[in-house]
Amino acid sequence: MSSLARPTNGRMIGGVCAALARRFGTSPTTMRIVFVLSCLLPGPQFLLYIALWILLPSQDKARTAAW
Repeated sequence: MSSLARPTNGRMIGGVCAALARRFGTSPTTMRIVFVLSCLLPGPQFLLYIALWILLPSQDKARTAAW
């Protein structure tokens, strides 16, 4: 598994689904479909997405911050 960082390439909005897909070894399209389908259920999906967008570092920033 790779580290959890938003990629600079292949992101649609914030790169959260692409980062989660890379982390869990699925395609970004599958992760996006899962997210859209989960939005049909009640819950804080949008708030979680926004929180991850803020909290996850961008891939280029994660590389420069790594030792």
